[in-house]
Amino acid sequence: MHFELDDEEEQLRASVARLLRDRAPFEQRGRLACSEQGWDPALWPALAALGVTALALPEADGGFGRRPVALLPTLRALGDALAVQPFLATAVLGATALVHAGSDAQRKRLLPGIADGSRIVAFAHAEAAARHERLWIGTRARCAQGRWLLDGCKHNVLFGAQAGAIVVSARDAQDAIRLFLLDPAQPGVEREATRLIDDTPAADLALSAAPAELLPGDGAAALDAACDAGMAAVCAEALGVAERAHALTVEYVQARQQFGRAIGSNQAVRHRVAEMRVALEMLRSAAMAGLLALETPDNDERARELARAKMLAARHGTFVTRQAIQLHGGIGMTTEYAVGHCLRRMTVLDMLFGDGSHHAAWLGTALARGIVASDDGMRAAAP
Repeated sequence: MHFELDDEEEQLRASVARLLRDRAPFEQRGRLACSEQGWDPALWPALAALGVTALALPEADGGFGRRPVALLPTLRALGDALAVQPFLATAVLGATALVHAGSDAQRKRLLPGIADGSRIVAFAHAEAAARHERLWIGTRARCAQGRWLLDGCKHNVLFGAQAGAIVVSARDAQDAIRLFLLDPAQPGVEREATRLIDDTPAADLALSAAPAELLPGDGAAALDAACDAGMAAVCAEALGVAERAHALTVEYVQARQQFGRAIGSNQAVRHRVAEMRVALEMLRSAAMAGLLALETPDNDERARELARAKMLAARHGTFVTRQAIQLHGGIGMTTEYAVGHCLRRMTVLDMLFGDGSHHAAWLGTALARGIVASDDGMRAAAP
């Protein structure tokens, strides 16, 4: 498999990286984290002006209709910059749900705004009791006098307090999965702004007879598509975060002097940096595999490939960022230094859409049941 960027992708990556370096340096991150907003809203339309928010959207909806793998340079750059922006929440999760379940009118109303950076659309699916189970949905939807009303709670909605519209998953009276478009300004909606451990803005939603607009498409299929796209995206962003942690570590061990020489000249340190590099290459493969898996038509094969990618991204991404902390020593845990923020962001990416242990357990169960093909290409026999 070819993992190098072509000229066009490299130019896009460089453009995004340059914008983030100029407009979102690490020194600004601490100031934003202490502010009420927690992020820079002016940067979002600037990113959209580069076309990255429209890359994977269909051309009919104001996008460029590119393959999912086209998002890799942007996600890597966002991860490397540790940028706090609603790209995952809006351009990946919200947009995917609308593309797969929205009516023509709903798509026309919302997707061009996502493409040009004028709208933030959040995706509310996770619930506190779900424990990484995708189909655990306690929020209920009922139709009363021709209006859909939602009751329930959603947990850690990325950029949920900043969004002007929120796509919400719920179950109807027949227990079928449906997706709804929620206006958070409507009565019956309570938003409590929160921050994740990496300072990403989020919100908890409490819905009590909250009026919502049904997305008429297949809710279960759209939910799978959005969550699958989110899994692949966090693997790609994890690559950027790990690359930043590795680069910081190499720079540090070459500059840090102890007993008259750089600590990077110590053989034990060099071995650990080399192990980080090996893990980084494994993570690079997982990021590419995750995005390519989104194009796989077979549901079982797509689920398997995404679970493998997420498991490997969690394992190797966590290894790289933890080793970076160890090799930096005490300075690595200070809030003034970027490498500690790499570990925090990697921890959040690991937990989104099921952590590495969850997907490893899922793959083990699937193998035992004969769902997953074994390494020699033979179908594993069911017990």
